[in-house]
Amino acid sequence: MVSALVSYVSGVSQVALLGDTIGDNFDRTAARHGDRTALVDRLSGRHWTYSQLRADVDCLAQGLLAAGISKGDRVGIWAPNCPEWLFTQYATAKIGAILVTINPAYQSRELEYVLKAAGIRLLVAAESFNTADYAAMIAEVGPRCPALEQVVLIGSTQWAQLPARDGDAAVLAAAQATLSADDPINIQYTSGTTGFPKGATLSHHNILNNGYYDGQLCG
Repeated sequence: MVSALVSYVSGVSQVALLGDTIGDNFDRTAARHGDRTALVDRLSGRHWTYSQLRADVDCLAQGLLAAGISKGDRVGIWAPNCPEWLFTQYATAKIGAILVTINPAYQSRELEYVLKAAGIRLLVAAESFNTADYAAMIAEVGPRCPALEQVVLIGSTQWAQLPARDGDAAVLAAAQATLSADDPINIQYTSGTTGFPKGATLSHHNILNNGYYDGQLCG
């Protein structure tokens, strides 16, 4: 019997690493800076304060739970930069689902590979990007991906209905309380230029501290 080996390496630093989950850290930030601007989408003219962003993230997280997504389930995101991408990242992080980030440049072959390899149950996607018809590619490969149960196109009726505006905050809080900073939270794939893409699994700890140290470097 072969036991699993866990590698954990941390370099020397005068600034201590954060031990939070992404959701807990986000909630504390929103509580401290509720009225400050958190997100601006110049293309649509939309903007969110931290309080508004947290409310929309929590509604989406509750909607994912109501849709049957739970800790460890894979949720794919296939879209260019947009507010909905950010909502999905934070919402999945809050419930412990693993967000699989899909390269916007992928064609049908790469998309099918990632959907199957990661076991994506729910895919959030743009309808199209540049000249790529995402909806058509999903319709082509989706039936060949046995794990894929739901596809939600950003801007569609299904997307508008996914957030649970009347969701139970206690259910979300209970799900969030089960999470650890070392839980896997994202799977990110390489570009696949020399073969099929390869996935790397990241934890709350990875992503949160990368962002934190970038902020420290930028001042």
